[in-house]
Amino acid sequence: MDVQGLQMTQMPQPAAPTPGVFKRNPPIAGEAEAIEAAKNGDAEAFSKLYALHKRRVYTLCLRMLGNVSEAEDMTQEAFLHLFRKIGSFRGESAFSTWLHRLTVNLVLMHLRKKGLNLVSLEETINPSEEDAPKRDFGSRDLALTGSVDRVALERAVASLPPGYRMVFVLHDVEGFEHNEIATMLECSTGNSKSQLHKARLKLRELLRQPEPAAQPNGLKEVAV
Repeated sequence: MDVQGLQMTQMPQPAAPTPGVFKRNPPIAGEAEAIEAAKNGDAEAFSKLYALHKRRVYTLCLRMLGNVSEAEDMTQEAFLHLFRKIGSFRGESAFSTWLHRLTVNLVLMHLRKKGLNLVSLEETINPSEEDAPKRDFGSRDLALTGSVDRVALERAVASLPPGYRMVFVLHDVEGFEHNEIATMLECSTGNSKSQLHKARLKLRELLRQPEPAAQPNGLKEVAV
């Protein structure tokens, strides 16, 4: 199969998750048959898997990277990698879970190659008592599970500092446990929990901010 034939079309804007309801995707009708056929080199079956999962993989890449162009490139890379590795899928977890983990690892590898710190060390050294994570900071944040505009939530997540955004996406969106995130990001479990706590605080702050007023035509905001 010529995997280069899987052209990345203009990716649609990702659908924002329902606040507080971050569930992994259930099995898809016809997916199991397509997986087995793809393992045997069936190009049409692999194309079907691509069509079924490209949007979710792109959304995950975009949330982790915060950059449309990079997200498109990493989506393509994820499916090229999937083509080479699909034979190793044993069905011990949902295919979407396995594919998302594969994608997460590729994105993290990409960021490491760029020399970026995946987790901020800001809160690991002597956090103030006011900012220190609370005992329940590894549990679901009820303040973020109410009725929040989906577009506003997606925009707020994209505005998080990279370290906060990474842990928030992995934990609250993808459903990874803190010990799994710690292994992925090569940090401590406590650091992962602290980052999540800070991410939620920052999200609440961002969601409380009013929408910026639109500028009249012909007028541009200038710094003073």
